Amino acid sequence: MPSVYEVVGGDGFFVELVDRFYDGVAQDPVLRPLYPDDLTDSRAHLAGFLIQYWGGPGTYSEQRGHPRLRLRHAPFAIGRVERDAWWTRMEAAVRSMDAVPEVEDELLAYFDQAATAMINTGLSQFTG
Repeated sequence: MPSVYEVVGGDGFFVELVDRFYDGVAQDPVLRPLYPDDLTDSRAHLAGFLIQYWGGPGTYSEQRGHPRLRLRHAPFAIGRVERDAWWTRMEAAVRSMDAVPEVEDELLAYFDQAATAMINTGLSQFTG
């Protein structure tokens, strides 16, 4: 069975997806302050990660080590508002790509889960 990377035609799909996502981030009042002034490295890192995650070459890990997504995002206060803003921008980017429905669904399910997993503030703490 071919990987998502193969189905979408390789690197170009993910580079374009990331460009569309970051074009939205650049205009987003909630997300923009969380990113550096120059989004070039952010774009490259996300594209590289997605390429690797979805079945492409392992260049991301070769260059940056294990993804450690929660650890890499720990310095940023990410609550429900930030999660929802991120999800909104990524959902729009994915839907704009005109991927086959099965791939679109798989991408959206992953991004929904990943966005929620990055929440690190405003969480209820339960004590036993």
